[in-house]
Amino acid sequence: MEEITKEEAKKRIEQLKELINEYRYSRHVLNKELVPIEVEDALKRELFELEQKFPEFITPDSPTQRIGGAPLKEFKKVRHEIPMLSFNDAFSLEDLKNWDERNRKLLPENLKFEYFCELKIDGLAIKLIYEDGILKVGATRGDGYLGEDVTNNIKTIEAIPLKLLNPKRIIQNMKEAGLSEEIIEKFKNGYPPKIEVRGEVFMHKKDFEKLNEERITNGETPFANPRNAASGSLRQLDPKITAQRKLDSFIYDLVTNLGQKTHEEEHEILRCLGFKTNPYTKKCKNLKEVEEFRNYWEKHRDELSFEIDGIVVQVNENEIFEKLGVVGKAPRGAIAFKFSPKQATTIVEDIILQVGRTGILTPVAVLKPVEVGGVIVSRASLHNEDEIKRLGLKIGDTVIVARAGDVIPQIIGVIKELRTGKEKDFVFPQKCPICNSDVVKEGAYYKCSNKNCYALQREKIYHFVSKPAFDIVGLGPKIIDKLLDYNLIQDAADLFALKVGSLRKLPGFDIVSERNILKSIENRKKMTLPRFIYSLGIEHVGEENAKLLGEFFKKFGEIKKPIDLWNIAQKFKANQYSVIPGFGEVISKSIYDWFHNENNKIFLQKLTENGVEIIEEKPRIISTILKGKVFCFTGELNKFTRSEAQKIVEELGGIAVDSVSSRVDYLVVGKNPGSKLEKAKKYPKIKIINEDDFLKLIEEAKKTL
Repeated sequence: MEEITKEEAKKRIEQLKELINEYRYSRHVLNKELVPIEVEDALKRELFELEQKFPEFITPDSPTQRIGGAPLKEFKKVRHEIPMLSFNDAFSLEDLKNWDERNRKLLPENLKFEYFCELKIDGLAIKLIYEDGILKVGATRGDGYLGEDVTNNIKTIEAIPLKLLNPKRIIQNMKEAGLSEEIIEKFKNGYPPKIEVRGEVFMHKKDFEKLNEERITNGETPFANPRNAASGSLRQLDPKITAQRKLDSFIYDLVTNLGQKTHEEEHEILRCLGFKTNPYTKKCKNLKEVEEFRNYWEKHRDELSFEIDGIVVQVNENEIFEKLGVVGKAPRGAIAFKFSPKQATTIVEDIILQVGRTGILTPVAVLKPVEVGGVIVSRASLHNEDEIKRLGLKIGDTVIVARAGDVIPQIIGVIKELRTGKEKDFVFPQKCPICNSDVVKEGAYYKCSNKNCYALQREKIYHFVSKPAFDIVGLGPKIIDKLLDYNLIQDAADLFALKVGSLRKLPGFDIVSERNILKSIENRKKMTLPRFIYSLGIEHVGEENAKLLGEFFKKFGEIKKPIDLWNIAQKFKANQYSVIPGFGEVISKSIYDWFHNENNKIFLQKLTENGVEIIEEKPRIISTILKGKVFCFTGELNKFTRSEAQKIVEELGGIAVDSVSSRVDYLVVGKNPGSKLEKAKKYPKIKIINEDDFLKLIEEAKKTL
């Protein structure tokens, strides 16, 4: 191969940077994957190698510079030239009307304006400054006037561009979006010298749960909620830690004047520049429409992958918004319309212990049943001893209970003023409540010392049959408990040895229910390698790490049976797993220990003897009708949720996106559609269909499989 010249290298580096940025923009902003992530990673590797050979061409906007530099000793302070304001809150329609009336008193009589509504993300506010199109500063809000410089950490977030899209691409986007010539003109001679935008950094629910699982396993205190997790992750002095936390971002405010007349237009400009924006927005003509938007999302917020605690309502016209000015630290022209508070008070009747699959003893508060946000709550996890001490909690206390993310009940405070003197301290036992073995303390956690504890085995089986693992339909904790209690199984491998007639002795089982369970088990005897590894419950090996470990093992031998994994793993020492990206000393030792425990060898051998096989993942069969077609949804569907509809489209080879643009082929309109409908009418190419039309299209697509 010929040696590449300096000029050729420079040109190749620029081409790679431009292409990788385009792939990032398409994946994160347009929700469209132009190439598999492996292809993008390969291009990044090539770029890295070229930059190492020609370091003079390394620039701050290079994708290789997302993670770099030594950990900081402290964050520098950043003064906000324009204060980063917060919002006042409204909790009812009456509060919203009062806000509106106060504003109208400050404006000319009968002045007409509209409102722009967007979801209020429960995250951390940031500002970004781009000079000549390149990210120069990323900062937190702080007190609104003085924040912290977290630029290196901001760069690790893939959703945030290190460099704005090419000016020609920006102009093309703006023309397609129907933006004014005044705005387009700003980019005809390249980038404006400086562009400042603001937005939110947040963590998705699934990433928050995984992070807390890892922290609990490592003996660290879990984060209380995704907002705290995002804040703590963004303010890490070592950007490598931030990079591991999988943060995301929506940008919602354009501070620099590019000729925008409305807040709705700002969102459109931000998308054209290459920023990821919140797709769930609506322009409302009156407060009734605002209330409907808020009520819809209060009902459907659980369908989102991230946390929201209300909506932001803003006067859409920027000129009027500016005229209204500021009161205190909040703009008059915008307000946070919060969801109903989901807290209640009750009494802690007892504290019991649960033993998890890793042996950790988790204290659980037994509550006097109380309704919180429409759900009866009778239990709440207390995580560990540190959490009990932090709360100052005693058995018998009156406490404040909330539902974290409206799902997980948690105690957020103790009302000590209501104590009677009869309350009791909780003390961790010295013996496991399940098997009576010694309890040992590791970090912030107490663990059962018996690796064969009955409770551990039960939790391991729960994990083995769970949805991300073997996903055995109908086999829940209650049935597993019965199988264990009646000595029909000792571990998960025994599930595959159950025979016809063996389940009928269980209470509540008949021929039909037995047949259904046995069929579900039989149907899952063939399992893909990543899911199989995840099902084993190896400490620190979640779904992503299971995929990486599976790819590593496949390089060293054929894996068709469970025992093949054991045989391959015997080739490695603990430190050899560290070659896998992201695998440190703790994960590597955990894997090594698991594959050098003779009980686990017996378990894998039993799975093999009971007919479990490991198979390659089958390629998807894609419908010729929907292949490559782009769908967007607006309004409320009757047959399924929006996320379910999007999943159907993707399973049939289509692409589901959250915002309307020229690339959309179909807009599916449900009840109470948002601003997407009006926007779609501007594009002749987009076919606007109702839910019935969508169902017919799906049925036709399925016929081609």
